[in-house]
Amino acid sequence: GQVTRTKNYKMPEQGTTEGNDGQQRSKGTVWQQAARAYFYVVVWMSISMGVILFNKWILAYSGFKYPIALTLWHMVFCTTIATILMRVFKVTKRLKMPRKEYVSRVLPIGAFYAASLWLSNSAYLHLSVSFIQMTKALMPGLVYFVGIIFRTEKYHGLTTLNMFIIAVGVAIAAYGEINFIWIGVIEQFSALIFEATRLCLVQILIKNKGYAMNPIQSLYYVSPACGLFLLVPFLTVELPEITANAGLVIDWKVLILNASCAFLLNLAVFLLIGKTSALTMNIAGVIKDWMLIFASQHLFHNTVTFLNYLGYVIAFLAVGMYNMIKLRQAKKAEKDGAAASDSSDKK
Repeated sequence: GQVTRTKNYKMPEQGTTEGNDGQQRSKGTVWQQAARAYFYVVVWMSISMGVILFNKWILAYSGFKYPIALTLWHMVFCTTIATILMRVFKVTKRLKMPRKEYVSRVLPIGAFYAASLWLSNSAYLHLSVSFIQMTKALMPGLVYFVGIIFRTEKYHGLTTLNMFIIAVGVAIAAYGEINFIWIGVIEQFSALIFEATRLCLVQILIKNKGYAMNPIQSLYYVSPACGLFLLVPFLTVELPEITANAGLVIDWKVLILNASCAFLLNLAVFLLIGKTSALTMNIAGVIKDWMLIFASQHLFHNTVTFLNYLGYVIAFLAVGMYNMIKLRQAKKAEKDGAAASDSSDKK
């Protein structure tokens, strides 16, 4: 530890130059922290929006209509880069995870992740980016209800009412959707359910067992498992179609750029949560969804109706209320923890 020297040291009096310098430094530090937080938010939002619009363009407009192949390619690319970073450049250490633990903990997460990515990418073939972003307002509710099933969340009447309002908002948006295609809607909602289940499994199987993973480690362990589960549907469903499509031209430069963006998005997520908070990411995510709705409307000429906007505004406000409730609960838990710590110290 550091040795504090007190001999011949006088605290600066109020109004002295040293005291003012300290205040200026503290103000400067606050502004620097705020600027850094905004920087990470902007980076994450930009990359996330870029990946979503990029995937939509590849699957719906470039002629490469193979969502399983695209998702599997992302997993192969991320596994390769993560392996090189860990094994060759030693950027981060491997976890001490026995093979049995990997099979029982990581493989189930990889299975749900594969299903979520496969179905969400498939939805881009049928639905507009704007409508897909509106349906994502259901995620807090799905995570909440799946959490109750897995006992990672407790039932609260107010939270349940809040989730019901979100569902009503999304239902109104869906009712007002002009390009409503059932197969796309089923794929998107199924993807959200699989993703909510995956998030709960990460909490139960990884975090609660003491396996804290940074993004490189997550990609190193989860991407191969995800790719494994994507391999079977790729070989049986899409590979015969790809080989039979004589006119298909695969632009590897575009696919490498797309996979690089997907890899960077994982790093950006870690930086945003690590340097700010999960709540900041949720709020930034809502803003990002609004921006994507407008961007998709102009880039891909998606028609967004009044009912779309009305439903999403209702869901948007309910999601904001949910975030406020979670913030209050976190602050209360922090205060209770501090109070318990103080009482135990006095004893």
